[in-house]
Amino acid sequence: MFYEPKKGNPFKIDPFKSLVFPRPIGWISSISKDGLSNLAPYSYFNAVADEPPQIMFCSNGSPSHGKYKDSLSNILSTKEFVVNFVTSDFRNQMNISSKDFKPNEDEFILSNLKKKKSKLVNAPSVKDSPVNLECKLVKTITLKSNSKKISTMIIGEVIGIFINDKFIKNNRVDSVSMRYIARMGYSEYTTVTSKFNLKR
Repeated sequence: MFYEPKKGNPFKIDPFKSLVFPRPIGWISSISKDGLSNLAPYSYFNAVADEPPQIMFCSNGSPSHGKYKDSLSNILSTKEFVVNFVTSDFRNQMNISSKDFKPNEDEFILSNLKKKKSKLVNAPSVKDSPVNLECKLVKTITLKSNSKKISTMIIGEVIGIFINDKFIKNNRVDSVSMRYIARMGYSEYTTVTSKFNLKR
């Protein structure tokens, strides 16, 4: 089968997201200029460089209130945010935090999650995330859109890294034991439960 996306596709549901997987979930916490916390999961997310370490995520679509999603609005005004990671134990809280809440509603409270004071940025971290990446905004890129949806790529420099000590063994990060979950297609997710080594 071959098709050109701009001409449509032969499926009931566009399969694109189910072809690029697994996609790690960046659980982005931010804070408004007025001090209101926000937390939202993004599956268009990944690390993009390491000298200095940088990550990116994409905010797609427009909320029912305001021009931008709260994460993007907050980051544009404060120039900072935190990347947290969703583990298997907190999948339901992640799902709750994905709802289109109003700007004055705190997803930490609504999802029953504990905040942790970050070291170098004002945005709070998710206390139960095994890793927190504190970030400063590098740039935003407006992506091409075929609809009224606003798609913006946010690139941040990681200026502070917290790793829960229980996941450090023999001076290495024990990634598998963190039980990160990742997005697949449709409503499907997966959990990292195994690994293998392959020397270059």
